Amino acid sequence: MAVSVLLIGLVSALCLFQLNSVFALGVSLDSLNQRSSFTGAWAGTEASSVKCKLQGSTHLPAFSMDGDFIIGGAFSLHSYTQTVSHDYTIMPEPVRCKGSINADELQLSHAMVFAIEEINNNTELLPGIRLGYQIYDSCASVSMTVHLAFQFLNSLDLVFHTGKNCSQSGMVMAVVGESGSTPSISMSRIISPFNIPQVSPSATCACLSDKQQYPRFFRTIPSDQFQAGALAKLVKQFGWTWIGAVRSDTDYGNNGMASFLEAAKKEGICVEYSVSFYRTHPHSRIQKVADVIRSSTSMVVVAFAPSGDMRILLAELSREPFPPRQWIGSESWVTNPGLRKYSFLAGTIGFGIQKSVIPGFRNFLLNLSFAQVAVSPLLTEFWEDSFNCTIKESDSAGKKVCNGTEDIKTLQTPYTDTSQLRISNMVYKAVYAIAHAIHNALCQGRNVTAQCDKLTKLQSKKLKKVNFSRNGYDVSFDTNGDPVAIYELVNWQKTMAGITDIVTVGLYDASLPEGQEFQINRNIIWMEGSTEVPVSVCSGSCPPGTRKVLQKGKPICCYDCTACPEGEISNTTDSADCLPCHMEFQPNAKRDTCIPKPIEFLSFQDILGIILATFSVLGACLTIITTAIFLRHRTSPIVRANNSELSFLLLISLTLCFLCSITFIGAPSEWSCMLRHTAFGITFVLCISCVLGKTIVVLMAFKARLPGSNVMKWFGPPQQRMTVMSFTFIQVLICTIWLVVSPPVPIKNLTAYKEKIILECALGSAVGFWAVLGYIGLLASFCFVLAVLARKLPDNFNEAKLITFSMLIFCAVWITFIPAYVSSPGKFTVVVEIFAILASSFGLIMCIFAPKCFIILFKPEKNTKKYLMCKN
Repeated sequence: MAVSVLLIGLVSALCLFQLNSVFALGVSLDSLNQRSSFTGAWAGTEASSVKCKLQGSTHLPAFSMDGDFIIGGAFSLHSYTQTVSHDYTIMPEPVRCKGSINADELQLSHAMVFAIEEINNNTELLPGIRLGYQIYDSCASVSMTVHLAFQFLNSLDLVFHTGKNCSQSGMVMAVVGESGSTPSISMSRIISPFNIPQVSPSATCACLSDKQQYPRFFRTIPSDQFQAGALAKLVKQFGWTWIGAVRSDTDYGNNGMASFLEAAKKEGICVEYSVSFYRTHPHSRIQKVADVIRSSTSMVVVAFAPSGDMRILLAELSREPFPPRQWIGSESWVTNPGLRKYSFLAGTIGFGIQKSVIPGFRNFLLNLSFAQVAVSPLLTEFWEDSFNCTIKESDSAGKKVCNGTEDIKTLQTPYTDTSQLRISNMVYKAVYAIAHAIHNALCQGRNVTAQCDKLTKLQSKKLKKVNFSRNGYDVSFDTNGDPVAIYELVNWQKTMAGITDIVTVGLYDASLPEGQEFQINRNIIWMEGSTEVPVSVCSGSCPPGTRKVLQKGKPICCYDCTACPEGEISNTTDSADCLPCHMEFQPNAKRDTCIPKPIEFLSFQDILGIILATFSVLGACLTIITTAIFLRHRTSPIVRANNSELSFLLLISLTLCFLCSITFIGAPSEWSCMLRHTAFGITFVLCISCVLGKTIVVLMAFKARLPGSNVMKWFGPPQQRMTVMSFTFIQVLICTIWLVVSPPVPIKNLTAYKEKIILECALGSAVGFWAVLGYIGLLASFCFVLAVLARKLPDNFNEAKLITFSMLIFCAVWITFIPAYVSSPGKFTVVVEIFAILASSFGLIMCIFAPKCFIILFKPEKNTKKYLMCKN
């Protein structure tokens, strides 16, 4: 703000000083009428009125024409300024441009002249008002642009009319330019405080959208903010995640590349290098940038630079061969026909301003007579460069002299090329936007009835409200002074003749919804003429089943592919993380999908299941056969001597014990889980109760032989039945409480094995389970103790010995069962339990009933009362 105030004060003081000097010295009207600018090829006739002018600068316009209102123009007709060494002893000469004429910029300046002449010939737009112009060469220099800005401020021409006071007509109403962003920034900061709007046709820096810093800046070209986002989406669309970035060291390049890198980061794109350069940098700096590009591993190079800077870099790159690269260009250079001579750029893609058609413009450009050229130093320079001749014979120095027979229509230069009118149309629209704003500010009414007031000054707010259509192209500005962002996607394709053409292959419209901005309607030819999209990644894609692990010290696009850990999968390419499978699933061999874990349980199809089921049925059959034998010989002494009622009850319980083991085989269900444990517990208690009853009967029987003993009357058949029922009832009660409080339920055991699911019965209440087993163990221990006490009774057939052996086997099996049951995994837990049931059941039947059956079937002579009553 302080700088702006200082500039305003400085310019105001300068203007007042010059005005006072003019009138104080009585400068004649004739001397004031001398123009300080050269009237170019399109200069109009001098106004008949006498004019007084302020002579504030020695810098002459390249082209100028008088008018009621002047539109300033600033174009980089040259690319360099002359370097002057100051010794501070003499007054320095004005800064001058050097180098060859920039034919592109020359065409832009003539587009401005063409638009103004077209408006002056229009009876509907600004009727009765004639627009003039002052077009200057800024030499692509900030210092020269600042000089031009003061030139525009100092050109507030005063026109004297006979008998009237000076008016404000002839003043610069607005400025078209500058072409570059950095010069435009400098110019805007100077002329904005004086309420002079600036409309740039090609300054794209997003920083210029800041209305607080540049309140009167407008442009007909979209902001780089849109282009940067579009370029990032373009790179992402073709799968490039590893790129190089090159930019010019200017506001255009630095701000544009910063916006692109920010957008690229959001798209997950990594940048291998980001280097900057400027056309005036030392050759070593340009060479260093070229070497970075040559030695890089990324196949894609995004270049954000104006065409003048790119020309310097490309010239350096062309000095020696280097690996092919896919170039992505910003609009500033990607549509420049002058760069097509670099063959390694074939396949380049980028965004360009829409091509347009300006009716009559080509004829206007070619309507350049030799006489017009001879009186314009700038056109003379252009003519001499184009035809390699000299107009002044004194300067021939071996060159041929231009004689006027040269035909401009035969030239193949950017000046005469109207096949790619892009920025020229932006200039054309800028002039029309200013004209419409002046019309809206000065004129009342429409068409032929319009009346315009020449004394009104243009306000920048009028430009904000401009909205019109010209040659089918809409022109309007948003609140930031920017137009709607629409780009063409262009591709540099080589023809059969080996010529590189700039072909439009699609469109990008930022106004469309997210994801629908791109419209690619033609095939793209990539570098080296390939139709396959080139690959540019730091690391190859990680297939499903792996995850990305970042390489230390490198960008996120550089990574190693590591297989997913056990139990996890990745089902997408380039997955950053692996996802764990659900506990009922496990990864497949490739670890790219989850498959159900195999379910394991002791089934009837397993070999173990078949063997155990066979033994269960075999034991049940053996018990039934034994029952049949006992039933057949129920009157025999050996059967009657062993308490046939308890024996038959024991055989029935043993049959149930064998059969209950089958309930442990097969997929667990709620009913099978409750049945298998309770049936096993109750049948075994019934079995042990019968054995216990038989053991007590044996003891009582031998005690009854003692004189005076009547113990048998206290343990007769009713008491025996009551004992068995009482012991069994206790177990039934325990099982009932267990089932009511917390019954066994089927579960999927997911923790025993990681690779499979075990279907098993959860105990529900561990207390209930161990209470059932404990009660069985208590009865078995009690029975074992009684059997041991009765093992030496003096009978030839002492059943207590057999019971002792059976209980010894029973207790040994179940004592061994406890650690085996606890430590056995999966279905083997069930196998151990079935084995314990079968082993103890076979122990009982083989120890208690097998000897008796052997005597009954094979030793009938011993099946007598006499033999049984004999003492050993």
